[in-house]
Amino acid sequence: MSVVGGLRLIPGGAVAGEPVSSDPLVFQQDCVDAFVASWRARGFSPVTIDNDIGLLERTLAALGCAAWEVTAEDIDRVVGDLAVAGRSTSTRREYVQIFKGFHRFLQVRKAAEIESTFGVRLVCPVDEFNASRHVGDDSPALLPPPTPDRVDEFFDFLKARIATARKYAPAARDYALFRTLYHAGLRSEESSLLEIPDLHFGRGPFGKVHVRFGKGAHTSGPRPRWVPMLDGLDLVLRWFLDDVRPKLPESTVLFADESGGALHQGTIRNRLRYLMELEGHPVTERFSPHALRRACATHNYERGVDLAAIQQLLGHWTVSSTMRYVRPSTTFIEDAYRRAVTSTLAELSGEDTTS
Repeated sequence: MSVVGGLRLIPGGAVAGEPVSSDPLVFQQDCVDAFVASWRARGFSPVTIDNDIGLLERTLAALGCAAWEVTAEDIDRVVGDLAVAGRSTSTRREYVQIFKGFHRFLQVRKAAEIESTFGVRLVCPVDEFNASRHVGDDSPALLPPPTPDRVDEFFDFLKARIATARKYAPAARDYALFRTLYHAGLRSEESSLLEIPDLHFGRGPFGKVHVRFGKGAHTSGPRPRWVPMLDGLDLVLRWFLDDVRPKLPESTVLFADESGGALHQGTIRNRLRYLMELEGHPVTERFSPHALRRACATHNYERGVDLAAIQQLLGHWTVSSTMRYVRPSTTFIEDAYRRAVTSTLAELSGEDTTS
C-alpha cells in the first residue's frame, strides 16, 4: 500500500462494470491508476512515468485531501510551503502542473461519478493567482549558458582525464556522453535512452542519431527526430563504439553503466557535477546537462545557423521555444555588425571573403 493525498491507497483499480466505490480511499486510487494508464497509452517512457508517479504522490500527500476537495487555498498553502523550504520555482511549478493535469483528467473522465457519489462539482483550484510562472526569476534558464571557450576547456579536461582515470571505460564514456549532449543538443533522458542501433553513420553528410524518445509537447508522448552528428561528433561516436563500448558490459544501451544498464538522467546530472568538482572551477563556472543543451542552441545561433534548423535540432515544436534557449553573448550585436560590415565592404571592393 502507498499513501497519496493523506489517504491509504489499495493497489489495483476498480474492475470494469463494478459500481463506483463511495470510499474516497478506494476511488482516488482508481483515479490515479487510470491516470497512469493513460500515460502508458500515450507512449510515455517508463522513466518519465516513474518520475511523474512520484511527483503526483508527493503533491497529493502535501495537499492532504482527495483531489476533488482541494481548494485554491490548499494550492496556495502547498506552493507557499515549498517556497519557504527553499524549493526552486521550477519545482513549485511541477507540483502545480501535475495536480492540474490530474484534475483535468478527473474533469474529463470522472466528473459525473464524483458529482453523483460525493456531491462535488469539479472546479479546478489552480487559477491565475496561484499558477506558477513558466520561468521564475531564480530559474537557471535565465542564466547565460557556458561560453564556447568554457565548454572546450571542460572537454579538454575530460579528454586528459581518460589517460589518468582509474577506470578507462567510464571516463571515456563520460567524454563521449557529454560531447553528445552538447553537439547534438540532447536532453539527459534522451541520451540515456539511446541504443547502439540508433547511430546511423551513413545517413546524410555527417551521420545522424535517431532520437526515438524525444520529448513531446503538451503530454503528447514521445516525438522521434533525427539529429545530425555535427562538429566532429561522428568521429567521437565512432571512436566510442570501436574502442570504448566493447569494454563495458554487453547490451544494446549506448552509454551504459558498469552493469550494462542505461544511465538515469539523475545519474548523468550527478556525474557532471562530480566531474566539474574534480575540474576545480568555482561554482559560478559550473553548469548542468540542460545548460549544455542551451549552449548548443546559443553557440549555433551565434555562428549563423538558421533558427529553424536549431529548432529541428533541439526537437522544439515552435521557434518561440527555441528562442527561450538562445542567450547570445554580451557582444553579439557588435560581432554581428562587424561581420555584416566586413562582408558589405568586401562585396563593394570585389574581394573574396571566402578565402
